[in-house]
Amino acid sequence: MKSFSSLAGLVYSTDSGRMCPDCRQPVASCQCRAAKPVAVGDGVVRVSRETKGRAGKGVTLVKGLAMELAELTELGKQLKSACGSGGTVKNGVIEVQGDHVERVMDLLKAKGLVVKRAGG
Repeated sequence: MKSFSSLAGLVYSTDSGRMCPDCRQPVASCQCRAAKPVAVGDGVVRVSRETKGRAGKGVTLVKGLAMELAELTELGKQLKSACGSGGTVKNGVIEVQGDHVERVMDLLKAKGLVVKRAGG
């Protein structure tokens, strides 16, 4: 029979909230998520409109930005503010609610990025 000390794993605790499944640290101080490499693209930012999986509601997607998460979040905030709508940043993709493809493309071109329209 194993002794309690040999198990040495925390079974349940509410002290630190959600825990990262990879590094077993609190999500706020997770080391493995901060160490993820930045996705390297071809230098072209692609802007598209998509409704798939959103109950028919359209969103504008911005893909291909090789930026750190903090920079990406700040850019997403600027785009959402300029479009006057909500949105989020998920997996390196900025989502802006609504059909704002042209406005987002103009804003990104003004920042000196190479932008292409993707999709229809």
